[in-house]
Amino acid sequence: MLSKVPVAQLRVFEAAGRRNSLQAAAAELHLTPSAVSHAIRKMEQALGVVLFERNGRSLSLSAEGEALMRHVGPAFAELRRGIELVSTRGPQLLRLHSAPSFATQWLTPRLARFLAECPEVEVRLAAGTDYAQFSTDDEYDADIIYGLPRHAGLSVLPLGEETVTPLCAPQFARSIKSPVDLLDHTLIQSDNKQVRWPDWFARNGLAAPPPRGFRFDRSFLAIAVAVDGLGVTLESTLLAEREIADGRLVAPLADRSESIRYVGHHLAFPKCLHQRRSLRLFTGWLMRELKLQHSGAG
Repeated sequence: MLSKVPVAQLRVFEAAGRRNSLQAAAAELHLTPSAVSHAIRKMEQALGVVLFERNGRSLSLSAEGEALMRHVGPAFAELRRGIELVSTRGPQLLRLHSAPSFATQWLTPRLARFLAECPEVEVRLAAGTDYAQFSTDDEYDADIIYGLPRHAGLSVLPLGEETVTPLCAPQFARSIKSPVDLLDHTLIQSDNKQVRWPDWFARNGLAAPPPRGFRFDRSFLAIAVAVDGLGVTLESTLLAEREIADGRLVAPLADRSESIRYVGHHLAFPKCLHQRRSLRLFTGWLMRELKLQHSGAG
């Protein structure tokens, strides 16, 4: 039966089934819509089934078409992965997702370095807290996650230990000599952090005051407000690296209190993509930028 259906027809069927459109499949395959329609009709005749249901200009897979697509779709996805793996011609696409604050505060300011080091890689970056599901071939290659990934079957690289300490604009630092002095200041709250003010005060032998003032759900917002002098934030020195380096934020209690250190971010990707060249280049660069040893992923 396989000899009756050429691979070229299977390719047309896969594109039309994935896109639910003859026109979109034709554009992708550089064919005319009539050529796509003709190939599908010949395939239906060879198999003796109807693969698509046509209602005016709309197109959808029939029950038989859906059954075939469950096999043909993954087969072509695997072929694409194999070709991308060995190909060195043209741009190497890296489809990357990231936690918003890591993307804003740490990654994007450094992307120019990565592109200078690896000019053949084209980066497509998205940021959000709806982390990648890796359920389809055309979603993302990797995700920088705050916390730990919830899905099995992934390679996971911890992105180093972060130090969490109070940070404020320089004009406030003179009045903050010990942890108890923070009780006289507005403490900026970050709602979605693993380490919050109660954790830090407990580490330093004090009870945290009741929350008041500003509350944010993103670290980059809390950092920006602290730079504007509207309070003291409890944040990662990794995420606030630029603001600390140029003097817009200081850590007044860095040597006078106990900071909290933890691994906050991880790079996760499907194990089947481990050898994809664009991902290998990015992973190596990321580890070097973070001054980490790349010893593989679990």
